[in-house]
Amino acid sequence: MRHCGYLGGAEAMELNWSRWFRCESSFGLLLVPDQPGIFALAEELVAPEDSNARRMLAVFEIDEAEDIARSLGRLFLPSNPWRSRLLEGRCYVRYAVVADAQERKALALMLKNWLVSQMDAASQIFDHSRPQQRFRPEEPMQLYRSVSEKTVAERAVDKVTGTNSY
Repeated sequence: MRHCGYLGGAEAMELNWSRWFRCESSFGLLLVPDQPGIFALAEELVAPEDSNARRMLAVFEIDEAEDIARSLGRLFLPSNPWRSRLLEGRCYVRYAVVADAQERKALALMLKNWLVSQMDAASQIFDHSRPQQRFRPEEPMQLYRSVSEKTVAERAVDKVTGTNSY
């Protein structure tokens, strides 16, 4: 999730993401900044077998907020649909501060589209009847100009799924 590709302009949009940290309660979010940005929620699929192993996380939500700390804290309100999943599962969160509102919305949209495309690619393995859905931007977006601008992970996903979306 570190590299986001291109958005209309000539420069790459790199995000300075925080580390993944456990999202057990609103008290665990006390060190999250009161700044605008983007956050991602993920659930642990496989726990590491030893101390040197890495966790396997599946991202299930990406969103942008004027105040990251406040938005993440609201996830634990009784009326929030994510509350039970966060409390019952082994969920993690990470965030990136993005001050510019237009850039933040564009990046969040790009990441949401990426998430939907990954969900669609994975679901096609098991269910060929699910139609592909995409978030609609207010203006057209250019994701990539060439294959060389994709990350290694993105190229690997394209190879496995047989797609070359650029």
